[in-house]
Amino acid sequence: MTILRVFLMLMLGLSAAACSKFPTYSGPEVTHVLVNKGERRMHLIHHNEVLKSYDVGLGFAPVGDKKIEGDGKTPEGSYTIDRRNPNSQFYLSIGVSYPNKDDRAEAKELGKSPGGDIFIHGRPRKYRKGGQDWTAGCIAVTNREMREVYSMVKNGTPITITP
Repeated sequence: MTILRVFLMLMLGLSAAACSKFPTYSGPEVTHVLVNKGERRMHLIHHNEVLKSYDVGLGFAPVGDKKIEGDGKTPEGSYTIDRRNPNSQFYLSIGVSYPNKDDRAEAKELGKSPGGDIFIHGRPRKYRKGGQDWTAGCIAVTNREMREVYSMVKNGTPITITP
């Protein structure tokens, strides 16, 4: 009876690991994330080598730098990956440290809030037919791709978003 319980517990543990939202990653460290808005591409980079590249969706107003909350633009500049949400309503998400000091100053000059909550995330079912640029300013990839990105990119990784 005890052997059967141990076997069942082992099988349950293996099943849970196999059903994980994201795989484990043991390759070269991602040292930089580069998003080129004009090309709609995101590159995960190890020093000077591109490890992976993805097509991305952007904010619903994709041209130009994010200035204020609600403008639908994806920010441009240098940031850091600063948080993770494995239970995001957008499947999985990793946070971008927007707004930085310059972003806050720029919005303040306009008398507005710079906004926040900019993430790289997946594409839940309700947004699958939303077109290419559908987010409120985030960077979107497919859910399958987001599992990869989530496992490869660690908190503290620099991210540069270019026009």
